[in-house]
Amino acid sequence: MSVSAAKRVGAGLAVVAVVIGLAGCDDGDRGGKKRKKADAPHSAVQSQGKIAEIIQAAFRKTSEAKSAKVRMTVSTPAGVEGGGTMEVTGVQGWDPAVMDFTVKGSALAAAGPDAPSEMRMIMVHDVMYMDVGAMQAAEMGGKRWMKLDFKAAAEASGSEAMRKQMSGSLGNLNQDPSEQLALLLQSPNLKHVGAEKVGGAETDHYKGTLTFAEMVDANKAADLLSAKQRAAVIANAEKAGIKGYDTEIWVNGDHYPVKMVVGMRMPEGTVRMTARYSDYGTAATVEAPPAKDTVDLFAMLKDMKAAG
Repeated sequence: MSVSAAKRVGAGLAVVAVVIGLAGCDDGDRGGKKRKKADAPHSAVQSQGKIAEIIQAAFRKTSEAKSAKVRMTVSTPAGVEGGGTMEVTGVQGWDPAVMDFTVKGSALAAAGPDAPSEMRMIMVHDVMYMDVGAMQAAEMGGKRWMKLDFKAAAEASGSEAMRKQMSGSLGNLNQDPSEQLALLLQSPNLKHVGAEKVGGAETDHYKGTLTFAEMVDANKAADLLSAKQRAAVIANAEKAGIKGYDTEIWVNGDHYPVKMVVGMRMPEGTVRMTARYSDYGTAATVEAPPAKDTVDLFAMLKDMKAAG
């Protein structure tokens, strides 16, 4: 694999880690147009019990929908490698977890002038496929899909630590809007910001914060870590200056989240992800590319290592 090809694959992996690992967000308008109290789908002032009841209802409705269309932006501070803005559009399904996204923006541009202007990413059966473009395909016998089977690679390694790490990564990749709702319920300062309009829809705006330690405790993927590993992850994050997560959500009158914003605070600034969800329950028919058009990244790296 050439250096430029490796950079393109690396850029794709960065997109996977950033976009899906945090999940959720907005288009930067910070919630949309304010509404009068009379337009609110719920009362203007809500008790903590009422807030929890509404978020729990949204969690149930979102879980049952099992899929939605997604339009997302990810803004990363200039001081972070690959800083800039990425745009993601497509469809996401959960139970089972599938996705078909098209990604554009800074992470791909960082891979060099010969990198594709956009990259399609498909996930099905816990395997990620990245369309690396025509130029990279020319270096892979005409095969333009890079296959990343994290679970198979972990099992082949024979390492329990690797298996746990990969399983945790898959847990994050499989996150859906309901996961963010569940995390928001863990916030000790969850509050109702007010009634607002988002894209013409009447919604209620909620906000909560979590420290990194609270986020780890609430994340199901972290259950795979030992107490020692969990403590090390938290300590490393604190050492890196990651202060915590701010989560905002806008819920419509049908109890569906139509917008989410997740901000991760760090010394260089805030990584902010904004997602708009629509068409809940839309068919999320995702198929893996034909095997003849794919190259297994981990198998290729293994062959390269064997060849010296």
